[in-house]
Amino acid sequence: MPSVIITGCSSGIGLCLAQGLFARGWVVIATARQQEDVEQLTALGLYSVKLDVSQETSIKTALDNILHITDGRIDALVNNAGYGQPGAIEDLSRKCLQQQFETNFFGPFSLTNHILPYMRQQGQGRIINISSILGLVAMPYRGAYNASKFAIEAWSDTLRMELAGTGIEVSLIEPGPILSNFRSNSLLAFEANINATHSFHRNKYQIMLERLKKKGASQPFTLSPNSVLKKTIHALEASTPKTRYYVTFPTYIFSFLRHILPTSILDKCLRLAGQS
Repeated sequence: MPSVIITGCSSGIGLCLAQGLFARGWVVIATARQQEDVEQLTALGLYSVKLDVSQETSIKTALDNILHITDGRIDALVNNAGYGQPGAIEDLSRKCLQQQFETNFFGPFSLTNHILPYMRQQGQGRIINISSILGLVAMPYRGAYNASKFAIEAWSDTLRMELAGTGIEVSLIEPGPILSNFRSNSLLAFEANINATHSFHRNKYQIMLERLKKKGASQPFTLSPNSVLKKTIHALEASTPKTRYYVTFPTYIFSFLRHILPTSILDKCLRLAGQS
């Protein structure tokens, strides 16, 4: 049976992917940062390994454990772990931006580089990077997340070209609004790192905080994580996977609009969309 490593499986998209692929017969190694999450994943019948992608030592230790589970074979990697750091660009500290990139970009980058030699030896593999609509277009007050996902897009495109002919395929999945803990985690990141009271943008932050505190699907066209699972299955199992998989309507529409609209008009659309 083929094996797949999935990062960020404590909830949301990662958990859905782990359970869905396990049901299809994949040997799933579901990773999470917290030991209690690892134990819960194990209780579901999954192989689970503790992994904090922002820490290089954690990556190396986790990979040793994973190779023991899979007898040295890794057929696929799904880089899903990540979070969104809200806040205006001018309110972000250097440390705050570094933390965003450690989890959202440098972690997947490092883990992938550690796994590539095993895929090369096998002569095949699939690398799936969970990106975002905000890797295609930028929205205000999401600058750290925008930048990290734009980096994922450029890295994935480069990696795909450099791996041409090796049997290792690279695909990007662009979810858009999905039911998950993303907003609640973003709220925690905002409260930990942004001084809203003394910010020039404090009035805008009030609107943003109301959105982040809403329960359920506060954004139009929000879909369940199963919609991401369907695209991931194709990326993993199709003989010729796509380079990009758009999931929700906003991802489809903005991927189209960025090519046809003047920048000034696109900016207005994105400012409006960013307030929803």
